Amino acid sequence: MKLVRTFGRSAKTAAALIESLEQRGAVSTASVEPVVRKIVADVRKGGDAGLRRYAAKFDGLGPKDALLVSREEMQAAWDETAPELQLAMQTAQANIRAFAEAQMPAEWTLDAAVGVKTGQIVRPLASVGCYVPGGRYPLPSTLLMTTTPAQVAGVERIVVCSPKPAKETLAAAWLAGVTEFYRVGGAQAIAAMALGTATVGRVDKIVGPGNLYVTAAKIMLSSECGIDMPAGPTEIVVTSETGHAAGIAADLVAQAEHDPETLAVLITSNAALGQAVANEVKLQAKANKLAKISIRARGCIFVTATVTEAQELTNRLAPEHLSVDSVKDLKWVRNAGSVFVGPYAPQSMGDYVSGPNHVLPTGRVGRVRGGLSVMDYVKLITVQTYTRAGLKALGPHAIALAEAEGLVGHAESVRVKMGARR
Repeated sequence: MKLVRTFGRSAKTAAALIESLEQRGAVSTASVEPVVRKIVADVRKGGDAGLRRYAAKFDGLGPKDALLVSREEMQAAWDETAPELQLAMQTAQANIRAFAEAQMPAEWTLDAAVGVKTGQIVRPLASVGCYVPGGRYPLPSTLLMTTTPAQVAGVERIVVCSPKPAKETLAAAWLAGVTEFYRVGGAQAIAAMALGTATVGRVDKIVGPGNLYVTAAKIMLSSECGIDMPAGPTEIVVTSETGHAAGIAADLVAQAEHDPETLAVLITSNAALGQAVANEVKLQAKANKLAKISIRARGCIFVTATVTEAQELTNRLAPEHLSVDSVKDLKWVRNAGSVFVGPYAPQSMGDYVSGPNHVLPTGRVGRVRGGLSVMDYVKLITVQTYTRAGLKALGPHAIALAEAEGLVGHAESVRVKMGARR
């Protein structure tokens, strides 16, 4: 793990490294775009035939295998699940649901003027597609994280796509009450949900994390289907002055085992802490092959000149996961997907059971949005109600603005309804 000082002789090196981290961008998909473009085109043209061809190639789908997973298969998976894992899933689902319910926006009305009421109504999306990765690890937690807020929002049609779904993922689908689950993944699954095939009806929006191919497909199809965010490889930043080295290292190693592209960073002005964490990471990652690869490639510790510099660097990186020492630190946090406070808040708790969503913005998208939430599944529709008196009061102002812009039809529409047509 690189130990980099942002001052002194290493300042130039540190500045170059920080710039390279910032240039990770929203997610660089250029390397896979030609392949993804062909997959999307083939599914668009061939429908189920194109989908099945790629599902056979990448997901191991047999010619006689059904795309749609039956509820009986999901129930069998649930019945075969150990009671302690069933309880864990139920606990996670309850916390995710409670958090989403608290996030649900309210409908309201405002008396804007005498005889004028404005406000908003909240309506769910008609359909969403939830992508659940199925590569290195089964991710039943992602199924719960993506479907539960949709249910709270009132989405009528919830579609799940996951390649080679593990028993644990199918069990979570049974618990969640999923009725439309397709055993396909990758760019071909995104294309099917966004464009529609004879088997997979198109959805209004696609949510959920995925690899570079999934992310590229989401971005490519975002003009035809809504998406949540381009959620790329995992990121963890720990910004600490007084943290416990072993605990910090454990969080860094835990997130690093997600993907070889994981970004794992400690930012501190405490040089002794930085060195202690570097030693701990080396020790703890010794037996974790994937974590070792990602830490060797992208793990780094920045030792800053001041605490303020550490805070500023953290906000520049806008990390997906951020750990800080205490509640007081929340005052300076401006950009992050999800924040974990104090020595007893492992980031892994947020991955599973805390309640806040674990689908989070990466690639500095944390500058403009937070993680997946119930808000991603609803629309806020504004409403305006006028009485004759209300139109009389505000109408002249609208006419003045319309005429200033040269939009005479706009002005005339107000005059007609006011009964003051010239």
